[in-house]
Amino acid sequence: MIPLESRDETNRTPSRGPCLLYVAPCVYEDILKVGIARDPLARLHTLHRRFYEFFDLDAGFLIETDTVREARGLETMLHKELALHNAPAPLVVREQAGGHTEWFRGAYGILDERARSLSEQGFVHHASLRPWLRHRLQQQSAELYSWADKALAELSLHPGDADPFPQWARLRQTLLDVLDAYAALDIDLAPLLPEDVIRWRLRGGRF
Repeated sequence: MIPLESRDETNRTPSRGPCLLYVAPCVYEDILKVGIARDPLARLHTLHRRFYEFFDLDAGFLIETDTVREARGLETMLHKELALHNAPAPLVVREQAGGHTEWFRGAYGILDERARSLSEQGFVHHASLRPWLRHRLQQQSAELYSWADKALAELSLHPGDADPFPQWARLRQTLLDVLDAYAALDIDLAPLLPEDVIRWRLRGGRF
């Protein structure tokens, strides 16, 4: 399951463990994000709750490194090269997610070329975000059944659209967003969820 609240841990552990450099282009404008994360799924989710609609998952890609330090070195190199392309973060990106200096406009062609070069140097190049994110979601699917079942049980205690407590509206939206992520990445939800959760989603999140 997508973490409900997550943070990029690369700032806390600067040199341990494998890491990925990600390039995530937006769908509706020529702007993209270049960053590093141990778990790009969690990172993209912090940037936008419906990341699978906001980012072009087919055009985006990953470069795999052995250490965070190595990934950070590649990130720094690319940020310097793209300095003239630097752009403000889209307004809809979550402000608390940070990374507001890591957005670039008109830079996809340069980055695509650099990715091919890094691949020739021996780095693992995932040419599309979609398969990697799909596999990562599938890894989390064992937790989805119990989490969705519990979430729906809580929501059933507050079924009205005009509920005065915003936490229930947030929980409802979070549940829909997570389930829609699985659907957007072509993962069959039927075997992963209780039947009442399936029916609730088909009704658009209504009881």
